[in-house]
Amino acid sequence: MDRVRAGDLRALSRAISIVEDRRPDSTAILKALFPYSGNAGLIGLTGSPGAGKSTLVDQIAREYRKQGKTIGIVAVDPTSPFSGGAILGDRIRMQSHYADSGIYIRSMATRGSLGGLASTTADVATVLDASGRDLVMIETVGVGQDEVDIVTLADVTLVILVPGMGDDVQTIKAGIMEIADIFIINKSDRDGAERVEREIRAMQSLAVRHNNWTPPIVKTVASDGTGVLEVVESIEKYREYLKQGSLGRNRRVENWRKRITEMLRDALFQRVVTDYLGNGEAERFAVEVAEHKRDPYSLVEQLVKEVGKHA
Repeated sequence: MDRVRAGDLRALSRAISIVEDRRPDSTAILKALFPYSGNAGLIGLTGSPGAGKSTLVDQIAREYRKQGKTIGIVAVDPTSPFSGGAILGDRIRMQSHYADSGIYIRSMATRGSLGGLASTTADVATVLDASGRDLVMIETVGVGQDEVDIVTLADVTLVILVPGMGDDVQTIKAGIMEIADIFIINKSDRDGAERVEREIRAMQSLAVRHNNWTPPIVKTVASDGTGVLEVVESIEKYREYLKQGSLGRNRRVENWRKRITEMLRDALFQRVVTDYLGNGEAERFAVEVAEHKRDPYSLVEQLVKEVGKHA
């Protein structure tokens, strides 16, 4: 683990692969590295497909590198139905950074997870954090309006909208709009950018956030870098805002409350699958319920009681 903490790229890649694949020694790695995490700024970027998230991530990373910051990028891609791996290939889209050891890029497949993130994204972010990166940027898969999981992981969440793609009508109605710390209207040289901005401001006038922060709206054209410096300045302004009082601490406490619940749920589910649904038991239960020989509600209650007895 010393090599990972020192930022050794080969050791880092190997540790991330172990964690991502949930191999038997993954938990030991995370336990060893967790005490050294918590120093990196976690920046999440989400938005609908075609919003230009990867290009914007590339440009933001480039701007931070000018400041001497080291960056870890986790790009969550859809899962290939054939190989189970990530498709779209952010490794290809961000090729210009591969000669720069100050930027580490990792593509991850969702592997069926909903909410825009892979189930091990948070753990991979922990490994990158512990490796000494100043910032960890997490780009969600871009599946649509339900990518709200990022808010339980990131310190700063950027919601990216694009005029002319329905974002100005549909996405504003979705929960994804409620998680934004910063709104970005990308491809703002297109017609309709002003309309998107007006509707965001109208929405903001209807509700006050619990921490009294009003998310700024930044217009960008990521393809040529327009507005990227303003995005970085907005990120840093919000990070400074979180240092006031206990705002930042409260956010991380709330994030960890949700993540611990999710971790516990996943661990208990895996235990049930391993201990009670193996050796054909899942099939037998399914047949019995399908044939109405037993009801699924009593079955679930029974399994929960069995897990409780052996906890």
